[in-house]
Amino acid sequence: MKVRCSNCKKEFNLPDERLPKGKQIAFPCPSCKALIELDLRQNQSAEAASTTGEEQKNHLTGEALKKKILRNVKDLPPMPQTVLKAREIIADPKSDFKELAELFETDQAIAAKILKLANSPYYGMGGKVSSIQRASVILGHKTLGEIIAMGGASSLLGKRLDGYGLDAGALWKHSLAVAFGSRIIAQKIDPSLLNDAFTSGLIHDTGKLILDKHISERWDRFEAFMADGNESFLSAEKAILEFDHAEAAYEVCKEWNIPKTLTIAIRYHHFPSRSHESVLAYIVHVADAIAMMTGLGLGVDGAFYKMDENAMEFLGLKEELINDIMVEVLSAAQKISV
Repeated sequence: MKVRCSNCKKEFNLPDERLPKGKQIAFPCPSCKALIELDLRQNQSAEAASTTGEEQKNHLTGEALKKKILRNVKDLPPMPQTVLKAREIIADPKSDFKELAELFETDQAIAAKILKLANSPYYGMGGKVSSIQRASVILGHKTLGEIIAMGGASSLLGKRLDGYGLDAGALWKHSLAVAFGSRIIAQKIDPSLLNDAFTSGLIHDTGKLILDKHISERWDRFEAFMADGNESFLSAEKAILEFDHAEAAYEVCKEWNIPKTLTIAIRYHHFPSRSHESVLAYIVHVADAIAMMTGLGLGVDGAFYKMDENAMEFLGLKEELINDIMVEVLSAAQKISV
């Protein structure tokens, strides 16, 4: 039986054989400890009616389906406010390390992830970072900014996505690869875009979290669409769900109050030529294509990815750089642990 906590909105399955039929039960949520109450006195006809209702929901199409997906955006856990506030502090030239340290004292879970990331082999600290304030001093605001972004997104992006054929942690690995690739490219063409490029790359595929269950429910239609010779999984999303995952990610970013420049880049990361020449959109697009080439977090849609033929020229990059960037991305992603 699938159970959903009304407080934290997380879902989990309870084995039917362990449930006492015909009774009312209550137990704490494994995630947030809020009390979950279940009434198991429903008869079989009620259960059958519920199943039929669920089947009807799964066959929604057109505008009705689009509205349902948009409602799902609000069900996604919010980006931790600590992460958003930290971004504001780091962007403020008048801020100091103490202000950041005090902020993270209020969110120990995120703080612990940040310290673990700061001590990952990639940053070469070897266990020397013991506090947020020390991380600020040793690593600097810019590097700390990307670590904070990773700490906030790691749990969200670590889930298994059956619709996309992604095991637990696969989307996280791919997102890391795109984040590092975006930063490497930004360093080569415009270092002022480093942090925005990294963050955009990290959360560019959050739309998949919204669309995944809808794809699973309609997998037979996706298979039929692809069998007809349609090459793009993205076009299958659009044709069947009325939304592709880049559009869904755009809605997620608006819900999270992500800055508009990043939101536009994420919205057009598959079609940067439609972004009104957003450099960030082109950066994330190229980084995404390179990440696909590395094989990190490759799902069912990865084999159909095509890089815009003008993207490298737009960014002023030579094709020969792709292999070098791939090597750097693989090295960076393999040294990060959370």
